[in-house]
Amino acid sequence: MADSTQPSPPDGLEKPARGRAMLVIVLGITLAVLDGSIVNLALPGIARELHSTAAHSIWVVNAYQIASLLLLLPLASLGERIGYRRVYLVGMAVFTVSSVGAMLADSLPTLIAARAVQGLGAAGIMSVNAAMVRLIYPRALLGRGMGINSMVVAFAAMSGPTIAAGILSVAPWPWLFALNLPLGAFTLWLGRRALPFNPVASRGARPAAIDLILNTLMFALIFIGGERLSVRGPGGAGTDTGLGLALLVAGVLVGWIYLRRQARQPVPLFPLDLLRLPVFALSMASSVGAFCAQTLAYLSLPFLLLESFGRTPLQAGLLITAWPLAIVVVAPLAGRLIGRYPDGLLGGLGMVIFAAGAVLLALLPASPSDGDMVWRMALCGVGFALFQSPNNHTIVTSAPLERSGAASGMLGTARLTGQTMGAVLLAAIFGLLPPSSGQGEMWAMWLAAGFAALAAVCSTLRVHTAAGPSH
Repeated sequence: MADSTQPSPPDGLEKPARGRAMLVIVLGITLAVLDGSIVNLALPGIARELHSTAAHSIWVVNAYQIASLLLLLPLASLGERIGYRRVYLVGMAVFTVSSVGAMLADSLPTLIAARAVQGLGAAGIMSVNAAMVRLIYPRALLGRGMGINSMVVAFAAMSGPTIAAGILSVAPWPWLFALNLPLGAFTLWLGRRALPFNPVASRGARPAAIDLILNTLMFALIFIGGERLSVRGPGGAGTDTGLGLALLVAGVLVGWIYLRRQARQPVPLFPLDLLRLPVFALSMASSVGAFCAQTLAYLSLPFLLLESFGRTPLQAGLLITAWPLAIVVVAPLAGRLIGRYPDGLLGGLGMVIFAAGAVLLALLPASPSDGDMVWRMALCGVGFALFQSPNNHTIVTSAPLERSGAASGMLGTARLTGQTMGAVLLAAIFGLLPPSSGQGEMWAMWLAAGFAALAAVCSTLRVHTAAGPSH
């Protein structure tokens, strides 16, 4: 894989090669994003079989998410120095091999360790994913590439439980990881033949070890602190409130020290140089708010349908598919609108539509019909799809070409940060207002609408904001 010295085509790949390269991107990001949620449904069975508790089994999910979040920016920086292609393929190899370890794990600590290594591999894929799309597509067609990429990310993030239900209905939980082996091997084989090369950065030194440590500590402390704050005991009382607050404060303090150091770097690991571009900063704020809103609304839907409206699990699963299906239909169309209309306007409109869908879900009558619920959920999917592709396009293209890796890493960081915020907030809401009361889901929908409205404001502000260099 020592290939990073070869130059990439000046403006994307020709059509046959473009399709093969994009297939690699689609398969890789599907596996990386899907594995973030595919095991959620299997956690009770994993806890029983490996003789552990439900609370400890949560770390099968957390280990993957934390490892991914911690390494996105360091691996994006590495991609700028040694080539995005190499980071992507090594990440895919690590992800595939560690899936064998997860599949064969005979204890919870072993499974958690394998999942952490999986998260490392997934970070290699996600950190340079958008930068690779920028190399694959000509500038005039980049919006279409981002539309496909956004559709795959959104669909994979939301279809994990559905795919897991299908697998678990015919096979035990290790088969959730066995799925990665043939797909991962094929993606590696095709990737070596199809992915383009990029010229590596000629400026900037290797990040200092202290900066890598501070980056890891900042994200880890904030993530774990938020997770501890969301743990609730009987009656809604926080069981780890003191520890959670202490970890959050420590994470903020470490972050302050880390960002002060980064501000003095010409090519910082945490891309403050890009965040100084108003359009980039607004796009990042929009992305965090949008993913927080999506997580709040989408994760509360099963409780709403099962607990409040009395649907069976099968009925609820079928109804919820209206949301990801709407994304699949609209995301490519949104990609084609890029360039015809300002990204900020498209993104703002998308988040307004999403907020309207969340409000309408919160205002559902006590006994709604299936149709009443389906079109409201589809409205949320339409809004999110209309937002995500233009927003991701702005994030990637507002950065100079040589900083595409950093922009790609920040895109993944924004998504995971927003999803983590949404999950923590939903856990806190359900701790105070249990789903059985029917109130927690409604408050989650209202809060989702609020975050969507904030994302819409940030997105719309970009319309008259000058972007930085894009090529």
